[in-house]
Amino acid sequence: MAGSTHTDINTPPAQALTTNYKGPLVTVTMLFFMWGFITCLNDILIPKLQQAFTLELWQAMLIQTAFFGAYFFVSLLYFILSVTKGDPIRRIGYKNGIIVGLVVAAVGCTLFYPSASFHSYGFFLGALFILASGITILQIAANPYVAILGPPEGAASRLNMTQALNSLGTTVAPIIGGYLIFGAVDAAQTGAESVKMPYLGLAAALLAIALLIKVAKLPNIHSGDEIKPGAEALQHRHLLLGIICIFAYVGGEVSIGSALINFFMLPEIAGLNEAQAGHFLAFYWGGAMVGRFFGAIALSDTKNSSGKYVAMGGITALVFVLLFLAYGLNEALIVLGLIALNFMVLMLGKFIPSRTLGYFAATVVVLLLITCFATGSVAMWAVISIGLFNSIMFPTIFTLAIKGLGVHTSQASSLLVMAIVGGAVLPPIQGAVADITGDLQISFLVPLLCYLYIMYYGFSGYKIRNEAA
Repeated sequence: MAGSTHTDINTPPAQALTTNYKGPLVTVTMLFFMWGFITCLNDILIPKLQQAFTLELWQAMLIQTAFFGAYFFVSLLYFILSVTKGDPIRRIGYKNGIIVGLVVAAVGCTLFYPSASFHSYGFFLGALFILASGITILQIAANPYVAILGPPEGAASRLNMTQALNSLGTTVAPIIGGYLIFGAVDAAQTGAESVKMPYLGLAAALLAIALLIKVAKLPNIHSGDEIKPGAEALQHRHLLLGIICIFAYVGGEVSIGSALINFFMLPEIAGLNEAQAGHFLAFYWGGAMVGRFFGAIALSDTKNSSGKYVAMGGITALVFVLLFLAYGLNEALIVLGLIALNFMVLMLGKFIPSRTLGYFAATVVVLLLITCFATGSVAMWAVISIGLFNSIMFPTIFTLAIKGLGVHTSQASSLLVMAIVGGAVLPPIQGAVADITGDLQISFLVPLLCYLYIMYYGFSGYKIRNEAA
């Protein structure tokens, strides 16, 4: 695109409405799969490095601190630069921003090799921070880029589809990562040495994708206008409320996921052992992936409603068959019922992103009340089904929050990515409530407050007011 062309999620130029962006979207979607895959590998690294360095559990958990801390600090640095020097992504373009993020992430992966060679846990944490810094830059550039690649009414659908591929990455990472790191690639490598080749392979893959992005004919969307320093993005009320909403969503989702294994082990809930509880945890995260595919279809800009129903019916049938073959009829039927509930709430939202977000959050509030005060399988499946309704929330909130921001879109993106730190703040609060009250069930009232706010944002807070005009 010409340097003087400005593409805006809210008011794209004529060619943005007619150009076929399917090819670029397929290319960019690989990024979402890769950072989902890499992020979930942390769950494999924690026990591996705890064993290799003889760490206490809290020390091993610093892996998550180093990783998610980068989201906050790099996003904060990005925002400071945009305020004082002008928005970096707007200067170099979204495409080049994605390439920078991939290269930085690849450097972080490469640093795993010397970290293992020197047998230094501190070096590992530093490498993780650099790796996550690259992923943070990717998030700042790629999320708004996907939203811009096409008509604005389909932005939520496109982000849901890319986030579904992100969830696929988190689903397959434990299987592949466990094989590569714990197992079988090089029997001669033990302890920390076993991470060398897998992460060098990831570095090579990231660099290959960076090269592909570089040579691919992706629209290099940017503005030729003068980019002035300042914090104009913060003048938009719907963005400020969206930042809080992302904080609440990520915090609520991670809080629930972090407490599920202990919840399933409670005698009054299911009395499962750790292995059995982990089996049901997969339903929670897998539900998010299925729900995002549903969201991508339901919130798309196509007017062919019957086509949407056929596509969602096909996904439902596939999920039912796979669950029946893997787990049996009982669990397959339960999940089928939960998917039917998800579909009914989608219908209630009339496939409107903001309205659907509000109704999904309201449904999660009800499910959390059941989780808090019911027992047995009712409480267990109520909390598992939250994954299905979490599905559309992050991409939908993100899309609503950056709507109409024009040249301030990437600055707003950095603030929204910074709000992911909610995943580091809210789980300890829920844990503290459980410790103080001695009741893990009651502690689910903490994420319930988060979803009440998300419900408000979906029904009202997303609206653009005139004060920032």
